[in-house]
Amino acid sequence: MTEPADDVDAVVAAWRRERPDLDVTPLEVLSRVSRLARRLDLARGSAFAEHLLEGWAFDVLSALRRAGEPYELSPGALVQQTLVTSGTMTNRVDRLERSGFVERRPDPGDRRGVLVRLTPAGRDIVDAAMADLIEQEKSLLSQLSPADQSLLATLLRSMLAPLESREP
Repeated sequence: MTEPADDVDAVVAAWRRERPDLDVTPLEVLSRVSRLARRLDLARGSAFAEHLLEGWAFDVLSALRRAGEPYELSPGALVQQTLVTSGTMTNRVDRLERSGFVERRPDPGDRRGVLVRLTPAGRDIVDAAMADLIEQEKSLLSQLSPADQSLLATLLRSMLAPLESREP
């Protein structure tokens, strides 16, 4: 059975024609990963938009939800989990607080610190958005068998883990 062609096949063929001196094999994998990531971002954005959320809001709310009861984290922990600057996180928490999805409260372990806590409304919206996201992502993966999905996850993990370990 012949694999279906995609846009990357044409890009790779063109580079091989124009620059036969270069080994463009990495493009066959990484250009597909890049194009897939863009399409996944669009699909995720669509799932979040149904709940009037943006991707950044889902990231913060889901980090709090994953923390478990009482669904709270320090702003520093949120920065680490969402890979943004502290100034960006302050802005995001402000916006989510105005929306009623999070609240700030004093950190009982640090008089100067605060904790960001998911409100019941925030929990409801992130749970609904997560359920829709999972359904959409299942649909996107439906072209792959469960064994292929597992293999792909393993291969991607083996590429991603070393990159993540180099980050500060």
